[in-house]
Amino acid sequence: MNSQAGSQIETSFARRMGAEVISSLGVSLQNARDPNVDDRFQNGILLLFNTPVSYATGWILQSRLHQERLLNKRPDTIIILEHDPVYTMGRSTRPDDRPTDERILRATGADVQVVNRGGSATFHGPGQVVVYPVLKVTTYAAGPKRLVWLLEEVILRLLARWNIEGYRLAQKPGVWVLSPFLAKIASIGVRIQQGVSLHGFALNVDMDLSPFGLIRPCGLADCRMTTMSHLGVTGLSVATVKRDLAELFSEVFGIEWTTTVQIPDDQTAAFDERSWLAVSHA
Repeated sequence: MNSQAGSQIETSFARRMGAEVISSLGVSLQNARDPNVDDRFQNGILLLFNTPVSYATGWILQSRLHQERLLNKRPDTIIILEHDPVYTMGRSTRPDDRPTDERILRATGADVQVVNRGGSATFHGPGQVVVYPVLKVTTYAAGPKRLVWLLEEVILRLLARWNIEGYRLAQKPGVWVLSPFLAKIASIGVRIQQGVSLHGFALNVDMDLSPFGLIRPCGLADCRMTTMSHLGVTGLSVATVKRDLAELFSEVFGIEWTTTVQIPDDQTAAFDERSWLAVSHA
């Protein structure tokens, strides 16, 4: 079977499942920013964490970066990391999306956090790569929908690099696969506050999916989750995926990393976020 025929079958399957597949738009290989924004490459800072970070630590760091970006004390900054196990409940979370008794979630050893991003309930843990862009949105996108599209584009290009065909589905933000079954492989939830973004996306690389069974992921009934490893990718490395995402984020958004700060294992454990911020100004 040729690839075009296979794609048509998978698209038909998705529609039978009630999902409308959105064709990817043609974009420049240089960047995918809106044509009405400055096409020059922007300077940016990349913070890359080697080992998982608690959600609370990551949020403190995001908040400080956000404040500094609002005051123009730093350029746009992208954080790439993994989290220690945590359930997060976005602004759209409904009672049916999570257990009534929070202790059920905490009994798994995971933290539980109520957060101010868009979207519903999700889970983060080791083996899932999370990307938090703290940037002035109008530099890259006309509004929130286009920002989400750009984030999806980063994920789609990453999956293609690893020979996985990802899809956008109408009314269902994030990135999906259609084969061997319809499943979500990446979730997106953002917040734009005073023109600067917070939160971002999570890509399931090689993680334990069982914690998702206690919630309704992204508020979607019967939402199956998958990972790159479950799709049979060989030679998969979380560290390599992090580096690939940094490269593709630069490509899609048109950002040149003028400073890259790789946080070693010992500093992650020490919760030395003041040092991370200081170094990232260098």
